[in-house]
Amino acid sequence: MNVSATTVVPYFDLKAEYASLRDEVLAALDRVCRNASFILGEEVEAFEKQFAALCETKHCVALNSGTSALHLGLLALGVQHGDEVITTTNTFLATAEAISYCGARPVFVDIDPATANLDPKLIERAITRATKAIVPVHLYGRVADMDPILEIASRHHLGVLEDACQAHGARYRGRRAGSLGHAAAFSFYPTKNLGAYGEGGALTTNDDRIAQFARAARTHGQTGRYEHEFVGYNYRMEGFQGAVLQVKLKHFAEASARREELARAYRRLLAGAHLNLPYDDPRDECAYHLFVVYVERRDEVRSQLADRGIETAVHYPRPIHLQPAYADCGVPQGTLPHSERACNRVISLPFYPGLHAEQVEYIANTLREIVGVN
Repeated sequence: MNVSATTVVPYFDLKAEYASLRDEVLAALDRVCRNASFILGEEVEAFEKQFAALCETKHCVALNSGTSALHLGLLALGVQHGDEVITTTNTFLATAEAISYCGARPVFVDIDPATANLDPKLIERAITRATKAIVPVHLYGRVADMDPILEIASRHHLGVLEDACQAHGARYRGRRAGSLGHAAAFSFYPTKNLGAYGEGGALTTNDDRIAQFARAARTHGQTGRYEHEFVGYNYRMEGFQGAVLQVKLKHFAEASARREELARAYRRLLAGAHLNLPYDDPRDECAYHLFVVYVERRDEVRSQLADRGIETAVHYPRPIHLQPAYADCGVPQGTLPHSERACNRVISLPFYPGLHAEQVEYIANTLREIVGVN
């Protein structure tokens, strides 16, 4: 395939993915319709078992979004009004929103600039009498440094909820993301490595109590037909999404291997360029939800890439502590310098299993020309 400057290299291509899975997806949706299992039901139950197996956990509770999974995970850990929850500011707003839903206050800790994940060395100084839990985010599919986080949490009797919404299938020291903390939240937003055809999420755990709570909470606090033990939520997964996700799971290993292959190609082709790449610990397996680079003059670089037909994105342009929604946290600009610097410099390059080797080469070579080499 010849790639020229007039060729648009899309940032993502869900249409091409659907074309490759169309027959399987339509058959799965027809099965849901014939069984009339539109809310939860056998398709969702089957997916729960399959995803729990992937995550190497005892339980998977399917939900309607990753945000709902974060919310129920925090509630299951006992987070309530007046509590504090330590997390990162370099993430999507939903991480903090779920804390706010509980009436608790997010306490933002800076990142390790090498990985862009929560820096364990900074956690202990943020702990107060009000601290109830820690929410490490496995940003871009790269698992946070969990062993020291878990050790700190154990010493201070804190819950740990993994925000694994971008880390399907990732490993940390041989263990799956989703099995490391007391519970973990996953998102199946369509652009995720394992994406539904609409909203979807799940909570994974090895704790029977957490799973029991989440199953009741997702259905209005219902433990039996019209038996409501507490005020819950309508956080149920639809049957269509359970069916689609089962189709996607059949191809997940192949797609993950392709992501790893593309990441290696990008790293090889970008070696020596005037940019920074996140550090991958050789003991771990990054899920590579996104492939990001850090550059100076980010907006100018993106504009030049766009002029040459390359679409990019930014995840995320402003850290949460500088968002208007969290201005009342009272964390002024400059307080969390590594997070702020990452958000000012990050670019997400086109990255999905259907990307061709020639496209990767064109993107990398173009970026090298723009930023220069050592």
